[in-house]
Amino acid sequence: MHNKTTQLLLNIGHALDHMFLLIFATAVTAMAQDFGVARWEDLMPYSVAAFFFFGLGSMPAGRLGDLWGRRQMMVLFFVGIGIAALLVAMTQTPVQLALALAVLGCAASIYHPVGIPMLVQGAARPGWTIGVNGLAGNLGLAVAAAVTGLFIKYWGWRMAFVIPGVLSIACGLLFALCTPRETQAPARKKAAAAGSHEGISVPQLLLIMTIAATSGNMLFNFSTSSNYELLTSKFTEVSQDPAQIGLFLAGVYILASLTQLLIGHLLDRVALKTLYRSVIVVQLLALLLANNVQGWGFYFAQLVFMAAIFGAIPFTDAMVVRYVDDAMRSRVSGMRLAVSLGASSLAVWLIGPIVKASGFTSLLWVMAATSCITFAVVSLLPQQQATHT
Repeated sequence: MHNKTTQLLLNIGHALDHMFLLIFATAVTAMAQDFGVARWEDLMPYSVAAFFFFGLGSMPAGRLGDLWGRRQMMVLFFVGIGIAALLVAMTQTPVQLALALAVLGCAASIYHPVGIPMLVQGAARPGWTIGVNGLAGNLGLAVAAAVTGLFIKYWGWRMAFVIPGVLSIACGLLFALCTPRETQAPARKKAAAAGSHEGISVPQLLLIMTIAATSGNMLFNFSTSSNYELLTSKFTEVSQDPAQIGLFLAGVYILASLTQLLIGHLLDRVALKTLYRSVIVVQLLALLLANNVQGWGFYFAQLVFMAAIFGAIPFTDAMVVRYVDDAMRSRVSGMRLAVSLGASSLAVWLIGPIVKASGFTSLLWVMAATSCITFAVVSLLPQQQATHT
């Protein structure tokens, strides 16, 4: 079990990881105007490299986490993503922006395969630990939505990258000072007995995890990368002020994030398959509702579908903890994330063309279909009882 400072910094790291990836989506309209791009939809494809490398980098990051050490990799994460954010703030053209965002994506790829296995190492209640960590990550989305909107209004989009970048570098230095050095890399430790997975082979389990994570991450990317513009288009009678829209969206993220605490609590007590499918059903129904309402009705639907999208996030990490030994969790997570996040980066590229061609109605239908895929894949899991009571 890690000391409280290390645990806090690991959770802050998750918040920063998600915050940096959302700043662009929140500031895209202001950035398009600054770069002389006619429509924000035309600038969205330039961020695809960030999400692609966010996934692709997970594999080498996970391998290094197990074989070199998780502490060293987390220091590299904090400092690397901070420097990358400063590079984004200095860009002057869309091509420069794409390159800088790619560097940011590489740095961001370190956290999930390294930080989460480090956090749950020796945890007495892994489900709850994952839930709290998930809450921290999604609060990063809320901070990005609120703070970026305020920066755009008063200081410009560049400062929305500069200040968090400096903060991240400071966290990296503090992490290096406060976290004890590892006595040996995780891969060198003696493997313990793996979790039980009767009724399904390990390759089948990994395939289900990867497909479920891919569809879940596509939904996450579809929603978080378009929510600001989606709320702007559906909330016209309430507000069109960028700072106010940012605060309304931050409210969605904060309230929806609390779902992760509930899911984390239930993961230690309820059968994983039953709980997972229940969350996906709520997700699907809320997306269908969102496609048919405006104003405050849409705001409520957005809150519910984001709560269900966030609520689905802990499940793949919970499966890794339940079925995979700690000595190789970073590598397994890295392989799963490389495929799922790399493939789901397509969602970011698709947002602009889909919305430009047929509006947000089509985007919400695509999200609903993606939710159905997740439900079908999760249904292949064996029915088991929770490992903790």
